[in-house]
Amino acid sequence: MNKYAYYYFEFGILKIGYTDTEIIFLKRVDQIDTDNVPSILSDLAFNQVCEYLKGNRKSFDFPYEFQGTDFQKKVWHALCDIPYGETRSYKQIAEAVNSPKACRAVGMANNKNPITIAVPCHRVIGTNGKLIGYAGGIDMKRALLELEKIEL
Repeated sequence: MNKYAYYYFEFGILKIGYTDTEIIFLKRVDQIDTDNVPSILSDLAFNQVCEYLKGNRKSFDFPYEFQGTDFQKKVWHALCDIPYGETRSYKQIAEAVNSPKACRAVGMANNKNPITIAVPCHRVIGTNGKLIGYAGGIDMKRALLELEKIEL
């Protein structure tokens, strides 16, 4: 059974879903909608997010599992290959998952990314270099990219 923990951070409320062994959900939410049951695992994930937001962490090593379609999982794995401080376009991600015409589908998979920040969908931008879409909002996306010293 999945459990959820909530933490306050600079962008509002961070909801972390987990099993006994893995993080399955990590996203900014507007409100607390289930029981708050923090654990050692959710605390570990939250602490790593805090370290990242302070500029003291460039990657994440808490255990996680993707829950989604095969295509979504391919996209999310491709996102994990984008280095800290770099961006890729939706087209480049589509090409990386061997679906060069699936830019919109990549965008939809990005929007469904269950483990934001750690699985860096914020590093995906438009081919023209513009910020396009982010489940946490464009302001949060811009702030994360600026934290990584990415020029916009």
